[in-house]
Amino acid sequence: MPTDPLNPGGLTLTPNESPTTLSLISALNLTPHIEGGYFVETDRSKDKIPNPYATVSTAARDPTRTFSTLIYYLLTPHTPIGRFHRNKSRTIHLLHKGRATYVIIHPDGSVETFVVGHSVENGEKLQWVVEGGDYKASFVHPEDGECLISEVVIPGFEYTDHNFMASREELVALVGEDIAKEWEWLLRKD
Repeated sequence: MPTDPLNPGGLTLTPNESPTTLSLISALNLTPHIEGGYFVETDRSKDKIPNPYATVSTAARDPTRTFSTLIYYLLTPHTPIGRFHRNKSRTIHLLHKGRATYVIIHPDGSVETFVVGHSVENGEKLQWVVEGGDYKASFVHPEDGECLISEVVIPGFEYTDHNFMASREELVALVGEDIAKEWEWLLRKD
C-alpha cells in the first residue's frame, strides 16, 4: 500500500483534542497533516490542463495537470501551527470558522501578516490568496480555539510541488536576521 505523501509517518490524532474538535475531525474525515493541523482533500477536478511546471525532461511523463484541488484544513489549540511551506500553484483560502494569524514571505523577502476571522470591520479576512512561490505559515492562539478553512489550489495540488522552508539559514537569507528571529519558531523542526 503506498504511503500518503502528506502523512508519510502515519501521523495520528493529538490525544488532547476536545470532544467538540474530535467530533468535527470525525465529521469531516480529517487526518493529521505533515504541516501541522488536520486536512482532507474533498475534490480533485477530472479536468486537465497543460502542465505549467513541466520541463523538457519531465514533459513526456507529466504533460498535464489537474485543473484544481480542494481541501479542508483545521488548526486547533493542540495542533496550533502550520509550518512555513510553499507550493508552486496559487492557493485561494476561504474561512469557515475561527481565527488564525497568517505569515506570508514573498520571494523578494517582504513579509505580510494578517488575521483571518469574521471581524471584517476590524480588518480580519474571510478569504485570501497565496501566490505560488510564497512561503506561508499560520497559527491559532489558544483563546481563539480552532480555525477551519478551505483551500482551492489552481493548478491542482501535487505533493512534488510542495516544500518546507529548509532551515533557519534559508529564512535569514530571505528576510534578514532580525525578522528571522521573530518568525523562526514557525519553521519545521525535523
